[in-house]
Parts: sequence; structure tokens; C-alpha cells
Amino acid sequence: MYTRITKTGGRQYLQLVESFRNDSGKVRTRVVANLGRLDQITPQQLDPLINGLNRAIGRAHNTSAEVIQEPGLSFGDVFALHELWRDLGVDTALKRALRSSRREIDAEALIRAMVFNRLCAPDSKLGCLRWLETVAMPAMPETVTHQHLLRAMDALMDHADAVEEALARQIRPLVDNTLAVVFYDLTTVRIHGEGAVEDDIRAFGMNKEVGGIARQFVLGVVQSADGLPLMHTVHPGNIGETKTLQAMLQTVLQRFPVQRVILVADRGLLSLENIGELTALADQGGRKLEFILAVPARRHADLVETFEGLAFGDDALAESTFAGHRLIVAHDPARAAEQSDRRRARIAELEAQAEKMVLRLDAQDGGQTARGRPRHRRPDAMDLCTAGRSLIRTSSRSP
Repeated sequence: MYTRITKTGGRQYLQLVESFRNDSGKVRTRVVANLGRLDQITPQQLDPLINGLNRAIGRAHNTSAEVIQEPGLSFGDVFALHELWRDLGVDTALKRALRSSRREIDAEALIRAMVFNRLCAPDSKLGCLRWLETVAMPAMPETVTHQHLLRAMDALMDHADAVEEALARQIRPLVDNTLAVVFYDLTTVRIHGEGAVEDDIRAFGMNKEVGGIARQFVLGVVQSADGLPLMHTVHPGNIGETKTLQAMLQTVLQRFPVQRVILVADRGLLSLENIGELTALADQGGRKLEFILAVPARRHADLVETFEGLAFGDDALAESTFAGHRLIVAHDPARAAEQSDRRRARIAELEAQAEKMVLRLDAQDGGQTARGRPRHRRPDAMDLCTAGRSLIRTSSRSP
């Protein structure tokens, strides 16, 4: 016996038929059962028939059922991260810092899940829940919800100081007791949305991504010379960079056995005004503060005479003093020539624009009109160009 699909009046029917030989030995077929219209038959209607036939010949289940293949769970990356997490003692530090008899959730496991998600497949909290369904995360609660993740983050924020102190104790064996170089830098993180909360650190400030004003917060990272992150700081979006440096240095000196600190910073972080305060802070523990600072551009005009008296050696370096501090000047002739060419091209462009403006103003004074809005006689354009050219050439004397 077998099934057959027939067509009648534009409709298809499913039939159960069998073949046989008639009295003359010819092969014929006959309908054993009409199973109905094909478009109206559902798997739920056919499965009992199929299962009954299977039982009749000793089969235990419907062999024609759809085979569903469950996807495998990712294990390699989360296993490696889990072992690292344990070797560094982060799990113990978090459990100690977040210990609470009133909390029903496993805060350490939930924080670990969010950290691993950030490292493997960065996503939102809801995205983290979807990611957890695809990985074999060790030592995770059976049920994890969005509210669980939010409560774990609340616990982390409520005990931020204790957590950071505990993690610092775990990191100390990894850093040299004579930690010499500490790198610190800031970046801005732009925020979308207009919602506000109490003591909101999201504020409007100069954003490094867009090069203009944006709502943001400021994130600072401290690391060793080997690239090992020591701590991070979070500041309001409108804070000045120099105002974050003193508090950062004080925290680093408290948490780590630093004997000598060398701060390498640009003019945005390490200003001449706060060097005295930072030196006094470092000297409290018998340490000596050393720093490498880019001279602020606004001070270049004060250095003209100093630059003119410099004598460069074979290594293109020269040494002098500036504001009572050691000044090292590096001069690259090739780069200096390239910058000079760009300045000359810009000056020539400004002069051409100024000449064009002067001619148009003179023509207007003579009664001649031209297309576009009329120009107004302000301080002579050539005088402005000459002043700008003088300023540019003065600044170009610096190596």
C-alpha cells in the first residue's frame, strides 16, 4: 500500500491505495481509504494513523516526525574567562565586598555574566539575557531575568568603594612593588536621551567624538606601563580634565605600593597650575613626583627667546628651562619644513581672500555693484591679514 494524491475540480485529495492483480494477471489499483482534501489535512490528524501503523509492525514512535536539531552552546571563551576570573581572585573579592544576608540573588555570578558578555559579544542587558541562552556559563543561577541584572548593578553601585578596594588587593601581586610609571587618560562617552535623575553626572560638555558640545560623562582609566588596568574614574560631563588628576593620583597612592610616579600627560591633563599641588601630594609619602608635559600652545609666544638660543645636537634634542622646570625640545627638520609649507600656503590663501575683499569694497565705494550681498567697511581686511600673518610667523619660530 501507498499514498496517492489525486486532483478533482482543481482540488487535491490524499488517498491510501493498494496494487493487486486481477483474474487475468494484470496489475490494477484500488482505493483503500480516502483521507480527505490535502489542504485541510494537518499533522495532528495524520500522526495517530502513522503511530498506529508503526505500533502494528513493532515501532515505538512516529518515525516520520520532524527532526529538530538543538544548537550547541558555546563554551570555550566563557570557560577561559571563568578560569581567569577565578585565578585573579575576582570572584572571591566580589563575594566578600557584596556579602549580604538580605540579598537573594547571586550578585557575583550576575556581574560575571555581564562582564563576560561585554568581552565576548557586547550588548544591552536584554541582549545579555539572549546571549546567556547560547553559552554554557559555569556556576550560573537556573533563572536569570532583566530585573536580576539590574539589582546586581544596584548592589555593585552601592558598594563601589568596597569592590574597588577588594579588586585593588587582588591586583597588587601583579604589579611591581616599585611601580614606576602610571598612565592616566580621559575620554568622553556621549549619551543619547533627555531623561534626568538626581545627582546626574550626564552633563553638556566638549565631546571628543563629535568635536562639539554634547551630553556626556567623562571616563578616566589608570594603567601600568605594562598595560595592566589599575582603576577607572567617572566624572560629570562638564568637568575640566585637570580637576580630575589630583583625586586620581591620591587614590592610586593609597591603593598601590607606589614608590616613584612618572606622569606622562598632554597639556589638557597636566597644567602648570596644578603641578605644585601634585608634587606636594606625592611628597607626603617620601616619594618624588616626576612628569612629562607638553608645553601649552598658548605659552609658545613666551618661549620665542628661549627657542632662539637653543643649540640642537646630533640627536635633534636641546635642553633649557621653562617656568622653573626642565625643558626638552625635539626638532625634526623634515616635519618643520612640511609645517612651514602648509603655513605659507594658508597665508597665501588668506592674502588672496583679503585682496579680493579689498577690491570689492573699493568697487562699492566707487559706485560699482556686484552680485551677492554688499560688504561693509570694517577694519581693513589687509590689516587683518597682515596681523594674522605676523602671528602665524611668530608661532612658526618654535621648533
